[in-house]
Amino acid sequence: MIAVHRRMQREQLRARMLLQIHDELVFEVPSEEVERLSVLVNDEMTGVGQLAVPLKVDIKTGPNWAECG
Repeated sequence: MIAVHRRMQREQLRARMLLQIHDELVFEVPSEEVERLSVLVNDEMTGVGQLAVPLKVDIKTGPNWAECG
């Protein structure tokens, strides 16, 4: 989560990380940054460390949290 936030700042994204709920991160993202942020989050979350099993990241988007799909 910290690495994602730092990279968002470094890349000067307008997206904002709003909250963490258990193993989920919730963002508010301008539509033109959705793809870029999706790649960034996937890269940072799957590359966080070396494990015996791969880390899987699911990314969903929608106009609000209830409609993400």
